[in-house]
Amino acid sequence: MSALIWIAVGLLVLWAVAWAFRLAGQKATGNKPYFRDMPLGVAFGYVFAAAAIAFSAWYFFQPRVVDAVPQAGVIFFRWAVIGLLGFAAASWVFRTIFRTVGTEGSKKLFRSMPLTAAFGVLIIIIYAIVSIFAGVLAPYGQEEILGAANVVAGGDPALGGDPEFPLGTDQIGRDILSRLIFGAQNTVGIAFVTTCLAFFLGGSLGFLAAVLGGWLDQLLSRMVDALMAIPSLIFSLLLMTIATAWAGSEAWLVTIYMIFIIAVIDSTRVFRLSRAVGQSIVVMDYIEAAKLRGEGMGYLIFREILPNAVAPLLAEFGLRFCFVFLTIASLSFLGVGIQPPKADWGTMVRDLSQFINFAAFAPNVAVTPLLAAGAIALLTVAVNFVVDWMLHKSSGLKE
Repeated sequence: MSALIWIAVGLLVLWAVAWAFRLAGQKATGNKPYFRDMPLGVAFGYVFAAAAIAFSAWYFFQPRVVDAVPQAGVIFFRWAVIGLLGFAAASWVFRTIFRTVGTEGSKKLFRSMPLTAAFGVLIIIIYAIVSIFAGVLAPYGQEEILGAANVVAGGDPALGGDPEFPLGTDQIGRDILSRLIFGAQNTVGIAFVTTCLAFFLGGSLGFLAAVLGGWLDQLLSRMVDALMAIPSLIFSLLLMTIATAWAGSEAWLVTIYMIFIIAVIDSTRVFRLSRAVGQSIVVMDYIEAAKLRGEGMGYLIFREILPNAVAPLLAEFGLRFCFVFLTIASLSFLGVGIQPPKADWGTMVRDLSQFINFAAFAPNVAVTPLLAAGAIALLTVAVNFVVDWMLHKSSGLKE
């Protein structure tokens, strides 16, 4: 209860400071419009941001060790801040370089690109390179069992690390760095293939329903409504449990089942979007003109409707990829997704989760399960940044 009281008191103080900040701004600028028309909520946002920055700076410089006890919260916070600043600097350099290098179209694109979108594009490129060249970049095989088990990340022998394994090893002696790299190939690659299949199924049927209408539209729409009424993760888990029993010891067959199950379930969302977009396009005059010319169904869908539906579908592709990616990681975490010994980030989080219990005593040990979780979160954030930028561009809004 006392914590809630302190939070309430803190918020009241911030509101008072925000009111004083707005009043001081009005006095200092001679009541100019910016401060005169500023809502109190906006002033509170400025004050809250300043307080958060001040607290972060204070917490960042707190001692790492107090009475010989590592302060895990301070250590993890420092790593997070350093990582955030590092990625921001790398994104700025990346955007600056490609504003002057490349074709006129790409240079114009990067000039209009916000820093968040540059960060997203940079991360996606890095993940794509790691996924494609995993076999070359990984120092060891994803299934290779080495001599040392439970080696701590960091490579410091005094803390239980090993320079040969900078990110440590798992319980049976497999290199974490190699499994993270191969995990990108497996998790991200399978998610991309699954998303493409979902868009092919949902987009084709959605455009077909929009063009033909009638009983076919009603039949497909009701089937999609029935599938969407079931929670997707629970439905995927149920079907994957059955598929795992069917596949038996064939791990590759489980992966094939997973791709088709997730693709079919997620294609329902794509169907709804493509049908809605298609219905708004088929009533246009150029569609009627194409029909009068005697153009076939394939021409109408791929030459007339699809080019005019690219923007919303491309944005949906990014969002759908995130959902598919997280679904695969969730199923693997629950043991019915990508099967061992293949490396997968969801499986790595599950297998290494017990190391988090040692965070208060040895933060380096607790880093191990957070690496795979961080890889999942980083890609999700990056894709969402790019999707937000694409939606902003397609909406026609100006900065």
